[in-house]
Amino acid sequence: MKQQELIPHLFRTEFSKITAVLGKLFGFEHIEIAEDIASDTFLLASETWSIKGLPENPVAWLYTVAKNKARDYLRRNKLFTEKIIAEVQHNNTELHEIDIDLSDNNIIDSQLQMMFAICHPSIPAEAQIGLSLRILCGFGIEEIANAFLSNKETINKRLSRAKGTLREEKVKIAFPASSEIDKRLKNVLTTLYLLFNEGYYSLSQNTSLRKDLCLEAMRLNYLLTANEATNKPMVNALLALMCFHASRFDARINQDGEQVLYDDQDTNLWDNELIKRGKYYLNTAAEGNEVSKYHLEAGIAWWHTSRNDTAEKWEGILQLYNKLLIIEYSPMAALNRTYALAKANGKPAAIAEAEKLKLVDNHLYYSLLGYLYTGVDNEKAVEHLKTALKLAKSETDKVTIEKSINKILTKN
Repeated sequence: MKQQELIPHLFRTEFSKITAVLGKLFGFEHIEIAEDIASDTFLLASETWSIKGLPENPVAWLYTVAKNKARDYLRRNKLFTEKIIAEVQHNNTELHEIDIDLSDNNIIDSQLQMMFAICHPSIPAEAQIGLSLRILCGFGIEEIANAFLSNKETINKRLSRAKGTLREEKVKIAFPASSEIDKRLKNVLTTLYLLFNEGYYSLSQNTSLRKDLCLEAMRLNYLLTANEATNKPMVNALLALMCFHASRFDARINQDGEQVLYDDQDTNLWDNELIKRGKYYLNTAAEGNEVSKYHLEAGIAWWHTSRNDTAEKWEGILQLYNKLLIIEYSPMAALNRTYALAKANGKPAAIAEAEKLKLVDNHLYYSLLGYLYTGVDNEKAVEHLKTALKLAKSETDKVTIEKSINKILTKN
């Protein structure tokens, strides 16, 4: 890999590791220092490697520089006397011997502990996602802004407020007590779920960014399954859900970056290895008596990886949606259920259920009504699709809706 490709790649994979380890050492009081040291490390790498060429082991080079920069900071800064000196005195350790542990095990532990700290209920969900992208995934501010269809100034303010709140709440970067794990884990899973959805259902037309968001959510979820304390059925169910959805990622977007509806997807583009992994995690999630929304959504996603358009498939999906709405009702789940209802019991039955939802501010509602009325009352179908077109915000959605309208008008 050439230098111009290697440094961005390493920034994505190693920035978050260095930041998590140093952040754990400094605490949220000085989390920006951890980020600055990590950033300075990569800046020095860019300058040095362009002159001297790539080192034999670029990752080891980065870790060594990061450790030295951290030690230099501690030597000259008041932070050492306030926070770290007690640890040094307790362990009877000399300053130059302070261990900044960038071993694989400590990196993983630090990232997991950082995950629990970031996903604290004192800050809003969008801030949790933003901090996760920055600190745990190594995304730049501009990338985060693009993901949220926002600007750098807004994102910087959002992350700054969130860090300030975590400082005020004195949130520790540590595993919760065993008695608190389940309670706090739910919040972590919600953040990872939203992070994945931000990529999978993103309005951004940057396909590579969307995929990266999904892969980072999956990577963080995998860390939870690899830890004995957090390897719970619900964690495996969410990872199964992500695998099933991600298996169809490439089939959902065509070469022009436009959305491809489920019925029109090329099933040859589905990733069989991810489907296989999803089945493994779903089977693992079945160990125990717990049935969460992630179990049910993973089941629905599994049915969607079936290439056979059978009555059994759509009846299975419909029944899972029925259970999901009982456990945790959401308008979008109810809307998606009506699509399964149409497939299982026919469009007239689904139209009656869909119209009860009255999601009049949502373009997806009118898009679905347009689909349901197609072939039943094409005039009404076009009318609903035109309403959806007015409400749609992204160009991708608008193009998809326009194609649906033209398809009906051409047939007429």
